[in-house]
Amino acid sequence: MTGGQGFNTIEQFVSRAGGVLLVDKPGGWTSFDVVKKIRGTLRVKKVGHAGTLDPIATGLLILCSAGRTKNADAFQALDKTYEGGMRLGAVTPSHDADTEEQDHKPTEHIVPEHVRDVVTGFIGTIMQLPPMYSAVKVKGQRLYVLARKGIEIERALRQVRILRFDILDFALPELRFRVECSKGTYVRTLVHDIGAALGCGAYMTGLRRTAIGAFRVDEAWTVESIVQMTQARNSRTGASEFGGERNPVA
Repeated sequence: MTGGQGFNTIEQFVSRAGGVLLVDKPGGWTSFDVVKKIRGTLRVKKVGHAGTLDPIATGLLILCSAGRTKNADAFQALDKTYEGGMRLGAVTPSHDADTEEQDHKPTEHIVPEHVRDVVTGFIGTIMQLPPMYSAVKVKGQRLYVLARKGIEIERALRQVRILRFDILDFALPELRFRVECSKGTYVRTLVHDIGAALGCGAYMTGLRRTAIGAFRVDEAWTVESIVQMTQARNSRTGASEFGGERNPVA
């Protein structure tokens, strides 16, 4: 893959000046897992990402290396687009499928028009309460550490913007949706709040980030493709095409 200004180009990413790489994060990985794998595979000392994804989520991560890490905040400030699933009729402590369902309620009366009417109330600037199962720090402690101990503490509301929310598929009790939102939006909390407004509860069943600003996941490398390309090149040459002797990366 190639692209201007280092986007999608391995050669620029591993250079001294640094570059920007679009990567498709697999499910079950943390954002730092991706950073660590790419850093080790390409032998780049300084790598950062612009915008965390939960382990349950897949999709676009923007990685910056060397001198380009100073651009991470600008990328992180861009609006995001996600596609995901939500299940009506129950809630979970984490607002997603990583924890057990609670408080089951009927959904047979819910129709698409009702959902669209409720969603309209969330378009624009809204206030969100960060979930306890999150990496937000309060008094030096990560909220998810407290949540796993069954401890819930007071959190400050955060202002976010929901630009649009589209229902892609409606098959009770499941919905598929696409949402465009600002930096800092917890999509699983948005799903939880929509469920509360519907009166039946809801939690997020899956999430994929498809775009960050104008950058799209279909332009991104997979982690596997980067590893396989590096292994193939090392096996052919015995050295990195990008400079310096090294062993093939497992």
